[in-house]
Amino acid sequence: MKKLMMMVALMAILLTACDPKNKNENSFALPEVSDIAMYQVNPRVFAPEKSLNAVAARIDSIQALGVNMIWVMPIYPIGIEKGKNSPYCISDYKAIAPEFGTIDEFKNLVKVCHEHGMGIILDWVANHTAWDHPWVKEHPDWYTHDEKADTIISPAGFDWYDVADLNYDNKDMRKAMIDAMRFWIVDCGIDGFRCDVADGVPADFWKEAIETLRKDAGRRIVMLAEGKQVDNFTIGGFDMNYGWDYKDSLVHVFNDGKPASDLIAADSAEYAQLPEGKVKLRFTTNHDHSTEVTPVKEFTNERGSMAAYVASIFPHGGALIYGSQEVGYENPINFFKYVAVDWMAKPDLYKEYQHLLKLYNENTALRKGKLTAWPDKDIFLFEKADDSGKFLVAVNVRNEEHEMALPDGWKNAKTTNMADGSEKALTDKVQLKPFEYLILKGM
Repeated sequence: MKKLMMMVALMAILLTACDPKNKNENSFALPEVSDIAMYQVNPRVFAPEKSLNAVAARIDSIQALGVNMIWVMPIYPIGIEKGKNSPYCISDYKAIAPEFGTIDEFKNLVKVCHEHGMGIILDWVANHTAWDHPWVKEHPDWYTHDEKADTIISPAGFDWYDVADLNYDNKDMRKAMIDAMRFWIVDCGIDGFRCDVADGVPADFWKEAIETLRKDAGRRIVMLAEGKQVDNFTIGGFDMNYGWDYKDSLVHVFNDGKPASDLIAADSAEYAQLPEGKVKLRFTTNHDHSTEVTPVKEFTNERGSMAAYVASIFPHGGALIYGSQEVGYENPINFFKYVAVDWMAKPDLYKEYQHLLKLYNENTALRKGKLTAWPDKDIFLFEKADDSGKFLVAVNVRNEEHEMALPDGWKNAKTTNMADGSEKALTDKVQLKPFEYLILKGM
């Protein structure tokens, strides 16, 4: 009897280990939303073909930056009819374009990410499909039509003529969409989605989809909305959405002479309406922005790009790196085609991003501590504090030297300069070189 009980117990352990619902839980711990440091993968900067394998081959370098979540841009078959070779023009939601690789190669990338302690989410385009998606002919009622109700139309208000707008009044289409999303979560083991044009899709659909996916996954998943509406959270159930307004404010402050204090207002405005536990994704660039201008150009030069990055990720966390910015790629990246990136171009810049994310990961105060800020025209000065300690962050948003009086509590204080661990004794003011930043820990 004792042997039989031991055998039953052993079988139970083996079955649990083999259960796909437990696979991710056993291999790594998905980061809490407030602890996420995300890396956006544009496969078309990694290789002209078989780029999923190329991403997997660079996983050590990506992880070494200090990120714990990877977001992969769309890898599905791309529509040809009226097409522009955009990865956001999808002709099959349950397949992978040969350009990027195979399902098995994608599953290997998921496995490699998990083995390196990183989650992986896929871009999901629920607002529209390619014109040669099978749904167009098989289910024309799943699409939005013109006023005469006889012609399918592209999304209103955009120049996206390569795609057809989906009709979310149709319940059958909703079910098919959720079923396709389930495939990647349950069958391929991904950890969630970044949802394109989330504000263009009804929030009640997101609620239905996210609740279903979380139930079917049997584990935590992370859902990021490319949107800025509060109903992404209050109705839809997303964990994160975009800090679009904060990025706009960064550009106006760094480029248009707006006061640094505008960043305090922009941060407060974005978080004032956020439910507790939800996070804004903060960035200095992404695939859309780098199509037009990269950070080293948008923020004047390399030093400006790093000052803007510090001003972006430390007020409230939600850090993002777009693959290529860590090596200071200067020219716009058209993600509709392959663009070769020299990953060894600027090792010192890579190390600087790495150091900033190390501080971000190792200090909860910097990532999600209480924010106290002091207004100024040229220097973005703020304190981040929690039970583990307090930090003073100062960012010169100008390409010229500036100084600012220090607030009480930091005047004449002894601090540790987090750039090199040296002791730095403050006076009654802080003086910064062009685009210089300081991250100081109180002693």
